[in-house]
Amino acid sequence: MSKNQGSRRFKNLVSLVNDRSYHYKDAVELLKQTSSANFIETAEVHIALGLDPKYADQQLRSTVILPKGTGKSVVVAVITKGSKLEEAKKAGADIVGADEILDQVMQGNINFDKLIATPDMMPSIAKLGRVLGPRGLMPSPKAGTVTTDLTNAIHDFKVGKLEYRVDKTGIVHIPFGKSDFNSEDLSENLLTIHESIERSRPPGAKGKYWKTCYVCSTMGPSIEIDINTFK
Repeated sequence: MSKNQGSRRFKNLVSLVNDRSYHYKDAVELLKQTSSANFIETAEVHIALGLDPKYADQQLRSTVILPKGTGKSVVVAVITKGSKLEEAKKAGADIVGADEILDQVMQGNINFDKLIATPDMMPSIAKLGRVLGPRGLMPSPKAGTVTTDLTNAIHDFKVGKLEYRVDKTGIVHIPFGKSDFNSEDLSENLLTIHESIERSRPPGAKGKYWKTCYVCSTMGPSIEIDINTFK
């Protein structure tokens, strides 16, 4: 596709979106209508919150299990030892090991989407913070990726558990399915994200918590949601 063709395609899609906020269910319908790339696009939600994450009591980091899944196959790696190695394999982890995985990561060989570790391995993993941190892969208890309950942790991430956090500008970016999901499933996932962010409201949040909320497909235009319609 040429640049001009791409521009025409996008302008046509933008013309379908009115300059107003939509009920979240209508926004999902419109997202599907404006998803016209030649691949199955990801449905994304971008939420601006009244948070300044430079303050410790205004940081937001949590997880949510999307009831209808993410539509993405998640490669889970587990770093553990002893009897936990077999538990991780039986639970469906794609990559299981200890020092050999640490060595691969150190060499920049990261071929997984989620890294889970047992607490006894964290001292060894700490030295990989510079490599794993910028990719959002550093295991943490808060994210459910440092645990002794490997079976449930692996299952949750395989079926659609997502970790999210507010970025330095106070915005949360979360994928909530694929453009070929039906509207009801996308709406249910979106509502679940809203409920999770509400439950995880930091103690230092002041004033208006939800400022704006937009959804879009990977290559589609932004569609504003009327936040009140979530209630």
